[in-house]
Amino acid sequence: MSKPDRPEITLATLRRLPRGIWALGLVSLWMDVSSEMIHALLPVYLVSAMGASMVAVGFIEGLAEATAAITKVFSGALSDWLGKRKVLAVAGYGLAALTKPVFPLAPTIGWLVGARFIDRVGKGIRGAPRDALVADISPPQMRGASFGLRQSLDTVGAFLGPLVAVALMWLTAGNIPLVFWAAVAPAFVSVLLLVTLVPEPERPAGTQPVKSPLSLRELRRMGGAFWWVVAVASVFTLARFSEAFLVLKAHDEGVPATLIPFVLVIMNVSYALSAFPAGVMSDNGSRLRILAVGTVLLLGADLVFALVPGLGGVLVGLVLWGVHMGFTQGIFSSLVADTAPPALRGTGFGMLNLMTGGMILLASVIAGLLWDSVGPEGTFLAGGGLAVLALAGLVPLRRALHGHGKEQAAPKLPEA
Repeated sequence: MSKPDRPEITLATLRRLPRGIWALGLVSLWMDVSSEMIHALLPVYLVSAMGASMVAVGFIEGLAEATAAITKVFSGALSDWLGKRKVLAVAGYGLAALTKPVFPLAPTIGWLVGARFIDRVGKGIRGAPRDALVADISPPQMRGASFGLRQSLDTVGAFLGPLVAVALMWLTAGNIPLVFWAAVAPAFVSVLLLVTLVPEPERPAGTQPVKSPLSLRELRRMGGAFWWVVAVASVFTLARFSEAFLVLKAHDEGVPATLIPFVLVIMNVSYALSAFPAGVMSDNGSRLRILAVGTVLLLGADLVFALVPGLGGVLVGLVLWGVHMGFTQGIFSSLVADTAPPALRGTGFGMLNLMTGGMILLASVIAGLLWDSVGPEGTFLAGGGLAVLALAGLVPLRRALHGHGKEQAAPKLPEA
């Protein structure tokens, strides 16, 4: 068998990507800018302006994220049943945009809770259909690059949003409602881009909308390779607990409170810079090799956080953590697109989101218990142990992909 071409991360590669992929990436970027401008300030606003307790803040956030994870399953299945992806993506992004003016106008905590809840419902509605849309639009030989680009642009929004919020807080002398109003515009820009620039692809020849996507019969059609992808992603996510613990570690090592927001900025910049190159490399070789590198990077980040003291250790750990995200999140999405039947891709992405959403919650609870009982070293060493377990899971996953005929040696790309 001939070796795959060496990966080329060039402007020509970017130009080959369909316009719809670029548009979906920009849709994610603008919506993340809007959402993160609000989410960066919402806990403070709830406590200082609305008198909420920390327990209430935790309940609101937990309820919101759980709602998003559960909704993704049903929205993905609904997109398979309808045979349409874009209409649900527009509904999800549109619902999120419509909630944004509620935040500055809310007279009580109840209104804020309702807006946050509906915003996360919108995220749940759009998540799986959007990822299935990326898979449907992207050429098979550029699927990794497509998911990588969307993930990179999404992550750019994730770190730009808090930075814009900080700058506006300084310019407006701490006027949080005014910052919330500023977040409305990028949300509606996101919806406009989706409506005007993203096509609804035709269904693959010979496929029809699925009548009962969540039935046992249809779930069995996913095949062993798909379920191995979900299983490995679940174990991997169990090793990747909430980034809140990165913030706590940085604070313990002496990062002042005023600079804490930059902790996640550093991590997200590393994530954004690495996701697209990782996706391109996965198209030109084996996705599992890139996934293995990402898992080793997670192990390295855990060991640095556990064993290297001081701000230098924090900085190196944050960079490694961000790069590991770039080398794994888009790759898991590409593997789902590779293994799920085209007519069931929405359901496939919904199942992936449900399982990994539950695991991140479980992982964060375990990490918190270890932090309280053993300390941060125990938390990060346990994460490293689980990363080794996820790495071991790549061996049976490779066999499953080989049997499925999906080990990724991509076709040669046409010359620019």
